Amino acid sequence: MVTALRNTLRNIVRPLRWFYLCKIVGINLHPSSIVSLGAFIDRTRPTLIYIGRETIITRGAVVLSHDFTRSKTKPTLIGDCCFIGANAVVLPGISIGDHSVIGAGSVVTRNVPPHSLAAGNPARVFRTIQTGAYGRISDTI
Repeated sequence: MVTALRNTLRNIVRPLRWFYLCKIVGINLHPSSIVSLGAFIDRTRPTLIYIGRETIITRGAVVLSHDFTRSKTKPTLIGDCCFIGANAVVLPGISIGDHSVIGAGSVVTRNVPPHSLAAGNPARVFRTIQTGAYGRISDTI
């Protein structure tokens, strides 16, 4: 009963969150992507953030498009079918390739090629993977 109620509420809130992030804030977010309510998407230059289709950004993750300390403002690109783990930080100017997974707590300081599993601080690529929708790992290449 509680699970059904939670899922119903989630299905109501998800499109509202997408509408808020895209139409009010101005982030370039594909309609099939999911951004957790607990994720932080930079609102200083939101038009410089691009999130591809069937990508999920989980709780506590931070996606930035500007760095005040270095006076840096650059586009941040997250590809299709990606998974950004809990409490991961994606710095400005970073490009994460399609079908990539970023591990929980990672700090992404360099571009991540497509079909990669990256983790750590700073994040480094551990292996090549194949993912399906929302970054679900289906097989290694």
